[in-house]
Amino acid sequence: MVFGLFTKTKLPTKDEALPGRDVALRVAEKHVVLGSSLAGPFPAEMETAMFGMGCFWGVERLFWQLDGVFSTAVGYAGGLTPNPIYSEVCTGKTGHNEVVRLVFDPAQISYEKLLSLFWEQHDPTQGMQQGPDRGTQYRSGIYVYSDTQMALAQASKTRFQTALNDKGFGAITTEIVEAPTFYFAEDEHQQYLHKNPGGYCSMRGTGAVCVTSSSSGSSAEAAL
Repeated sequence: MVFGLFTKTKLPTKDEALPGRDVALRVAEKHVVLGSSLAGPFPAEMETAMFGMGCFWGVERLFWQLDGVFSTAVGYAGGLTPNPIYSEVCTGKTGHNEVVRLVFDPAQISYEKLLSLFWEQHDPTQGMQQGPDRGTQYRSGIYVYSDTQMALAQASKTRFQTALNDKGFGAITTEIVEAPTFYFAEDEHQQYLHKNPGGYCSMRGTGAVCVTSSSSGSSAEAAL
């Protein structure tokens, strides 16, 4: 049992990764809560963000409730296996993270506000786990779609590390990289906590507040 846990918290090499498949999973056309397209195309004024914060069920619900968020979807990213399925991701042999991709209107909600919510609603110091969930699929991650997003993400990390230090937490382990290929998770995982209101959600914050570069308060609170 200990050996199995260890391997699930170590990213696989290319030779160790599962082979996957050439055919992508099919998902529903519409978001069951928002009624918007799940896969696009999306209105030209929209932007895209992607985050990993642990189990993706609760994370997706967190974001679909925000004004200005047009669509959300759960999936897998950051690994080696093409078109993985959930059971494969859970073995730790795909290298993928459980992520939420969201499409948002920057005229209604800023990327900085999304970042504040990201930092405040999970513990980004835990490495390859989040709460009781342990494995590479639960790591903290920000996957950026532009140089602007990268700069904002890095600056917010610096500010939030100071807030974490004040509360006695350790170093942030969040990976901040260019957005890799997003693979949709199976239909049963999309908007899971709407379909299963009493379902599992392990998301917990640290109590630290991440301010935006232009704010002295919690932008996450403002967004909600």
